[in-house]
Amino acid sequence: MMKKYIIYISVGLLLSIANAQDETIDKALNHDLELDIELENRYFLEARAFDGQKRYYPSLALRPKYTVEWKDGDHSLNVEGFVRFDRDGERTHFDFREFYYHKIKGNWELSIGLKKVFWGVTESNHLVDIINQTDAIESFDGEEKLGQPMVQFSIYTNWGTFDLFYLPFHRKRTLPGSIGRFRFPVIIKADEVLYESASKEWHQDLALRYANSINSVDLGLSYFYGTGREPFVQFDDQSGIMALYPVIHQFGLELQITNNAFMWKLESIYRSNALQKFVGLNTGFEYTISNIKSSGVDIGLILEYLYDDRGDLAFNALQNDCFMGSRIAFNDMQDTSILLGVISDLEKSSKIIGIEASRRLGSTMKLELEGRLFTSIAENEVFLSNFKKDSFLGLTLIKYF
Repeated sequence: MMKKYIIYISVGLLLSIANAQDETIDKALNHDLELDIELENRYFLEARAFDGQKRYYPSLALRPKYTVEWKDGDHSLNVEGFVRFDRDGERTHFDFREFYYHKIKGNWELSIGLKKVFWGVTESNHLVDIINQTDAIESFDGEEKLGQPMVQFSIYTNWGTFDLFYLPFHRKRTLPGSIGRFRFPVIIKADEVLYESASKEWHQDLALRYANSINSVDLGLSYFYGTGREPFVQFDDQSGIMALYPVIHQFGLELQITNNAFMWKLESIYRSNALQKFVGLNTGFEYTISNIKSSGVDIGLILEYLYDDRGDLAFNALQNDCFMGSRIAFNDMQDTSILLGVISDLEKSSKIIGIEASRRLGSTMKLELEGRLFTSIAENEVFLSNFKKDSFLGLTLIKYF
């Protein structure tokens, strides 16, 4: 694994050095170094489901960030590391979230190295977001991503923005170990996951995206060809588990329309491979009530519908569900915010209740609260039933340097 990191990091460094030696370069370099230290404490509300699991999981995470720019910011080297030390050995891990060279010239940009790219507009699930692999041991909701080796070329025109991605290496999804929470009855080891392609993780992937904003309408169209980020998983009582990364085609649509206090949102995909073809949909709206009674507090009301026609073959619990939530922004000096929500299965009794909140403490510290409550989980809920004893509350203290 480290050898592969070195290859891509070396490419970025060589390019940056080559540009630094340009005779016309402005020798003034702008440096920026940051470090975030996170103390996280997770407490699980129910007793263990498997031997070795605990109810209390303290951990320490470090996020160093370094940026150096030259030629008035037209060239830069961007580095973001991440390391966590946790009771679960699999959750103790290191990653370069980003380590890439970036060049701007005229109406185009070029990035080479490990980078994070986000696509999507909805709140409860990001169907179209496929460039980066999910760091599943960091968060249950899939928001945390691994750095992806890539070459990204972007061009800005009067007709919108066009992005071209070359993705030479596939990263496997991180998964908990035997004593970790949010694990399956059978441990899925990354080294044992199969690939459909004979090239395995070295299958050469490509992606295209077009984005444009026209008045109050934001539109995104994307296409991805390559090894999927989501494994195809089947459990069998006799043979155990079969996990396979298929080669896929995915077409994606993002649409957001702003109309006064309403934001109407849509994400949809069509994905096909040798094993299955399916359509996924996530649509809804967010309505914001601003400055309630002149208090400065904004309250957003969110309603979304989630659909995935794979049914029980999906590697998630969002096949026919409704998300209802509220986003509260206090707009105070401490930047206090709260997000509350519940995902309800429209065919079964299963519900996931979530809370995320944050507040700054002074100018260099921040406190974050995260919680998930799994309630009334149906016995025939193939995916979610694995985590019905993993309801938790987590408190994280962040120090910025």
